[in-house]
Amino acid sequence: MRTLYFLRHGLADRSQYTGKDDALRPLTAKGRLRMQTTAATLARMGWEPGLILTSPLARARQTAEIVAEGLDLQNRVKVAEELGCGFDSRDLAALLSTYRDTDGLVLVGHEPDFSLVIANLTGGSDIVMKKGGLARVDLFAEDPPAGRLAWLLPPRLLAR
Repeated sequence: MRTLYFLRHGLADRSQYTGKDDALRPLTAKGRLRMQTTAATLARMGWEPGLILTSPLARARQTAEIVAEGLDLQNRVKVAEELGCGFDSRDLAALLSTYRDTDGLVLVGHEPDFSLVIANLTGGSDIVMKKGGLARVDLFAEDPPAGRLAWLLPPRLLAR
């Protein structure tokens, strides 16, 4: 069995962003602080993922970098174009194939993509990934990918 984690990017308030390119929208100051606290919580839990793949969008990259720094895993972060907006089950299958020898793969990305992919993986889980939330799916098949939702940690629990 292989473990897969889904981490939604932290707070990135659209109303506070004045730029035109949404891909460049950063985390807010509150979002950065919450993700730093989340990283500290995950470090206390002894969480050590194998690899962190992140969407190329600024808010996801920042989330991945903050978490990696808090876990002292900066060398385990890679940008995966597939994780940009529109990520789906085919993209997941491609990533699982590319990183077939990596257990504890963390995907940092966006909604509604993550909820839809998790639903497809698990046969219909009805979840919503809150900003800064973390889900664990235990895969029992990879071609096509299938698994079960082991847990979903809301951001309020992680940012303590």
